[in-house]
Amino acid sequence: MRKLSFALVLLVAAATTGRADWTIQSAQTEGARDGVEHRHIVLTDPEASSNATVDLALFSTRSCTLRIIDQPTGPRRELAQVMEQQSCFAGVNGGYFDPDYAPIGLLIVDGRTIGPLQRARLVTGMLTASARGVQIMRTREFSRQQKLNAAVQCGPFLVDLDRPVRGLEGVREARRTFAAIAKSDRAALGFCTAVSLADLAKILATVQLADGFKISRALNLDGGSSSAFWVRRETGKAFSIPEQKSVRDFVAVVPRGIGD
Repeated sequence: MRKLSFALVLLVAAATTGRADWTIQSAQTEGARDGVEHRHIVLTDPEASSNATVDLALFSTRSCTLRIIDQPTGPRRELAQVMEQQSCFAGVNGGYFDPDYAPIGLLIVDGRTIGPLQRARLVTGMLTASARGVQIMRTREFSRQQKLNAAVQCGPFLVDLDRPVRGLEGVREARRTFAAIAKSDRAALGFCTAVSLADLAKILATVQLADGFKISRALNLDGGSSSAFWVRRETGKAFSIPEQKSVRDFVAVVPRGIGD
């Protein structure tokens, strides 16, 4: 009886570990404009009969950087309108905010601290830009001695050390916005249709979403109805996924030298 139970456990474990992975069904790439490449990827998980679409704005941190565009007071504009007016290359919505639109966590805009650092379960990491480039760091790695031009504290971490972070929520599905970096001086801002945090982490860590872009770290930004994505196409026209409610701030891709 004990041998039979042990064999049953092994069988269940094998079935669990043998679960199919997310795979790419189709992918389209638009040539780089201003150093930013738009990649539109449709994925499927056959085991769960699930589909997802990921849009990436890929850029080199040698030629581009990030800028936080803040909206401290109303009326608050949409991402597409702000990106056009500010002549940005690409952008997404930024960090969390409370019902009064006060930022939750560290927010640095053009070198000035707008919101203070917080140590809370919700905001475990931060996306930063400085003269040293674009970084994603754990909250515990942050030093007040660092001279940052832009920073937004958010979370949770999705990918670290090239692997999906364990223990992420795996049931609730929602639109997601994220930032990702690779070791090859490349970074991306992205949007994903409704998936769980665990599934998004798995997609980012295990699927080759773009040639030469192996994600080493990825951070979740504000999601759900806040999620938005915008990138200027090669033709000059924009590809845009609008937010469903107004947000406090945006993360934009701009040329190096602006805000450095």
